[in-house]
Formats: sequence, structure tokens, C-alpha cells
Amino acid sequence: MQKVFQSCDELDRYCYEVYGLSEDILMEHAARGMATYIQEHFRQGSTLLIVSGVGNNGADGIALARQLHREYDVRLSLPFGVRSKMAKQQLTRAKAVGVKMVEVLEDADIVIDALFGAGLSRDLDDKTQSILHRLNTFKAYKIACDIPTGVGKNGSLMPMAFRADITLTMGAYKEALFLDESKESIGKILRINLGIADEIYERKSRTYLLESSDLKLPSRSTLDTHKGTFGHVAVFCGEKEGAGIIAGMAASRFGAGLTTLVVHETLSSPAWLMHSTVVPQNASAIAIGMGLGDYFERTFLQKYVIESTLPIVLDADSFSHHEILDIVKQKEREVILTPHPKEFTVVWKYLTGEEISVADLQKRRFEMVRKFTILYPHVTLLLKGATMLIAQGKQLYINPLGSSKLSKGGSGDVLSGLIVALLAQGYRAIEAAIHGSIALTLTADYYRGASYAMLPIDLIDALEHLEASSREQKREALKSKTIKYDYE
Repeated sequence: MQKVFQSCDELDRYCYEVYGLSEDILMEHAARGMATYIQEHFRQGSTLLIVSGVGNNGADGIALARQLHREYDVRLSLPFGVRSKMAKQQLTRAKAVGVKMVEVLEDADIVIDALFGAGLSRDLDDKTQSILHRLNTFKAYKIACDIPTGVGKNGSLMPMAFRADITLTMGAYKEALFLDESKESIGKILRINLGIADEIYERKSRTYLLESSDLKLPSRSTLDTHKGTFGHVAVFCGEKEGAGIIAGMAASRFGAGLTTLVVHETLSSPAWLMHSTVVPQNASAIAIGMGLGDYFERTFLQKYVIESTLPIVLDADSFSHHEILDIVKQKEREVILTPHPKEFTVVWKYLTGEEISVADLQKRRFEMVRKFTILYPHVTLLLKGATMLIAQGKQLYINPLGSSKLSKGGSGDVLSGLIVALLAQGYRAIEAAIHGSIALTLTADYYRGASYAMLPIDLIDALEHLEASSREQKREALKSKTIKYDYE
């Protein structure tokens, strides 16, 4: 789990003012980190085109050009000249050692975008967009310095961006790297150390990046147990019964001692899933909404869902039942909401009266999640997407481990089943959401068929492999504690 910041400006200033580390020193380390990545991945003599801007992001690129000069065939382009003090100073140094300057942009083995870094707050002008369009057509391996040009300070596209294979980000992770709409432009992510330990460079943060090694799986190490030891999940199975069955199967496979489908009549489902027309008295957690429709009467929902005190996962159709959604106001209950963006706009309108479009939400995901948790700090919110955001109170967690394999009906039902299984086994709501989300994304990695072909049952079947994977991830994390590598 790594800290994430909205900006690194304050962290850099602290280095200048408290540690006596100058802007020049940090810049040299930034360039050295990029140089090391290139040296480790590309043979000497490879052609390297660096396109640098007028400010300090451009200065990073110019410093990189000097550091790799002669070892690589370096070509430096300054389409807008230089403006900042550091950019001018780095250009003087680069020219002194003989770095080759070019005006015409031509393809190379490696292309580095150092035009604009984090903090871009305006749309790109026509000339910059033209440059990016040309760079994006190149077949080169593309590297973004700090953040791809065209990705704004909140992560949204301005209106388009350099499409990097990898982003080498400086110092610490930034929220702008984890917005859904820019994920394709950012590619993989590698954090570059600025010559000072992470623990010293980073300050306090309430936002965290989840890693696969963070997964905390249900434990069955105790010998004196029985099925009741591991909780009893009740999944409401509604009009689209398949959704509830999928959630129930996932809950049972993820450690719930007992799983019951709450139905009006017996369904055709796996033999290990029980059926009941009411919530069992010994149930320890509830999941509702998956394919729910209008299957249950209001009086039934009032008695077994709204007046219950059991931990609960609200998903899908539960957001269109206002009496169910009002559960978010129950402060003494463990409540988890798992909406996709469209569902969140419905929730937000009902709870606040404010309309927000899906497009606007997607550009303001971090802001809107924080607004929700200010209103309902006791509720755990998991906003689905290419990158899942999980929040409770002032804490926010980012799960960047998802893949397009999960973009299929039923994946969300599996997620609800995983989360409610953990609730039933005694996890706190925020813990259940975090570890259920990591488990979902990691199970997708086990599917070896075509990316379009994965089914919910494949995710459920892959759950049995997570224990071995978790042990391996923790071993790898310990071996590479000082190397913060890619999120794929």
C-alpha cells in the first residue's frame, strides 16, 4: 500500500526548505531515474527522441538528454523553446556536452514526452495537440516524464494526451495518474526516487494505492471450528435470478461457512447454496440488489432488510429502491455501496437533489467520492470503474489492478459476493470492500483464454489460487521494497 497525493509541490518545497535539497539536486535524480530505466530496458546506441517543454518538466527531459548523450543516439527537440530558470540552465549544460538538437520530429526507438508535467489546468493549444498527434503515430516505445502531456491536474484529458507505454512519475504517486479516462494514455506506472527515502520525502496522506500484496485472505488456521464459525451470508435473489446465484456462489467460494439465497420459491442453483423465503435467523451479513427488480414486497424488505442491523452490501437495483437506499442513514450499521458510475448519479440525485452526468462524474471521481463520504462518513463507498475507488470517512483507497476482462455482466455480482462473504466472516466494512476488490482483480489475471471470453464462473473458480498468489506477492514485495514497479 503506497501513499498518493493530489500534488507533489508541497513535498518538493519541504525538501528545499528543511532538507537543503535544491531544485537542481531533485531534478538530477529525476533524470537519473529515467536514465536508469532506459539503460535497464534498451540496448546502448538506441535512438532516443526527447521532446521537452518550456518549464521544469522540460528541464527533466533536457537533463536526461545530457545524461544519456553518447551512450544513446539522443535527439532533443524544444518546440516552444525554454522559459524556466532550470530549463535554461539544463539547456546550457546539454549544449556544452554536445547534445544534438532537432526541429523535425522523426520516429525513434524510444520517444520521451517531457512537454508538460503534473498540474496542467488548461486545454492544449493547437500546436501542442499537433505535436502529440504526430508522436502518437510513431512506433517507438513511448515514455511520459512525470505524467503524459494532455493529462490535466485532476487526471482528465485536455482534450487528448500523449499515449505512453509507461509513465515515469517523480517522487510520489499522484491522483491524476488514476482517473479512468486517462488510463489508456498513462500506461504502466513506475515511480522515480528523487534521492531521498520515501518515508522522508512523503508527508501525511489519507489516500492510498492498493497493491496485490495487500490482499488479506480469509483465514482458516484455527482447528476448532465448524461451518458457523465462518459466517452465514444471505443473498437476495430477485427477478434476474442469475445475478443472485452468481453472488451466492462467489460468497461460498470465498469462505462463507453458509450461503442462503433469499427467494420466494426454490431455484435451480448449485447444491451447496441453500434457499429460504426469509433471512435466516443466524445470518451474519446481507447482500441485496443484484438482479433484484421489484421481486419483493415493501413490507418484506422493511422487515428483513431495512429494520435489520446486519452488515449489508447494497448493489445494482437497490439504488432504485429509495427505502433500501435510505439505509445509508443508519449510522450504527456496517453499510457498503458498490455502484457503477451511472448508478452513482442516481444515488447522488436522490440523496442530495443534485444532478450530475456520468461524463462529469468520471472527470470528478475523486472529488465526488469525497463529497459522498463527507455526507455519510460511516458508509463505505466502492465506486466501480477501470480503477475502483473505495472510501470511508476521510480515508480513500485506489485499486488500479483491474483489467478489461472484467467488463462483462456478472463481474459486479461476483464482487458483491466476495465482499459480503468477508463481512460475514467478521471483516469491517472498509476492509471487506478493499480485500474483496483486490481479490476480484487478481482472479481475472488467472484466466488464460481470450480477454473477451472470461465468464463470472471463471472468476469464481480462480479464487482457489489466491492463497498461493498472495504468498508469492508478499515475498516479491519484500525482495523489492525499494523498487516501486508497474501497475498493470
